[in-house]
Amino acid sequence: MARQQKHFDTRFTLALLHPRLWGTWLAIFILFLFGILPAAIRDPITRLLAKLVMRVATKPINIATINIRKCFPALTDAEVARLVEQNVEAFVLTLLSQAELLFRSDAHIRRRVQLHGLNHVNAAREAGHPIIFIMPHVWPLEYAGLRVNMEIPMVTMAKAHRNSLFNWLSNRLRSSQGGRVYMREAGIRALISELKNDNSFFYLPDEDLGPDQSVFAPFFSTQKATLPVVGRLAKAGNAKVMAVRIGYDKKARVFNATISAPIDPDTIVTKEDESIVLNQIVEQVINAYPEQYMWFLKILKTRPPGEVEFY
Repeated sequence: MARQQKHFDTRFTLALLHPRLWGTWLAIFILFLFGILPAAIRDPITRLLAKLVMRVATKPINIATINIRKCFPALTDAEVARLVEQNVEAFVLTLLSQAELLFRSDAHIRRRVQLHGLNHVNAAREAGHPIIFIMPHVWPLEYAGLRVNMEIPMVTMAKAHRNSLFNWLSNRLRSSQGGRVYMREAGIRALISELKNDNSFFYLPDEDLGPDQSVFAPFFSTQKATLPVVGRLAKAGNAKVMAVRIGYDKKARVFNATISAPIDPDTIVTKEDESIVLNQIVEQVINAYPEQYMWFLKILKTRPPGEVEFY
């Protein structure tokens, strides 16, 4: 595989019909049913199901609670609990809605995801630049990625799932607008190559990838290990860097995705400066829709030397 393109194969194979995957097929059928339901019917159902998730997902909820308390120590216990509840609701709503991205029309997706700030993208494209979009792990991430991919050529990178059927489905979804999904093993070189071929991509800077090559930088009221590679990627690929935020409007029943103006390249020259800027961007995206961030992730797992682990 070392000499091959390390991207996911989204072609259907008979192996995906193996009996051990029938349970997954049932789950996909259920998600399909929810995906074709009108949001006016689906949204109230998801709020009811979220109450069930609150009762059974004790470990993820504990992680979310720790993260929120470390980031927002001024919040009361009641405020933290309420934010966790809203976060679970956002998770369930996005999970049960997401099939519409694969099974509904492009016109439907355009209606569901209102895209703002496209003028920044157009200006960069007219000047001959691909774009590195900066977006942390938020529940409607796939909505933002596919909606932007409807406007410009995109690639992305993802971690393989253990379940081969879910792996196939999720990457079919991510590539449904003509994009290509790389495996993590492809590395930075694959992304640089795509940038040079005028393909843009989303970079998620908030995942904790351990102490190797990471830099600790302020993150809300704590410190976070951040991997500063965006500056090098942008320079090598002649790319502009833009932040993206997205959140669900419950009243209008649409997702609002907003692309910000390009980041000043002079602010991300050194690894230390870049780590600070990336964390500031993540903070801004989270503050826009705090209930829709993936607080269940162990984003604060790596701690500075001498500091007690959080989880």
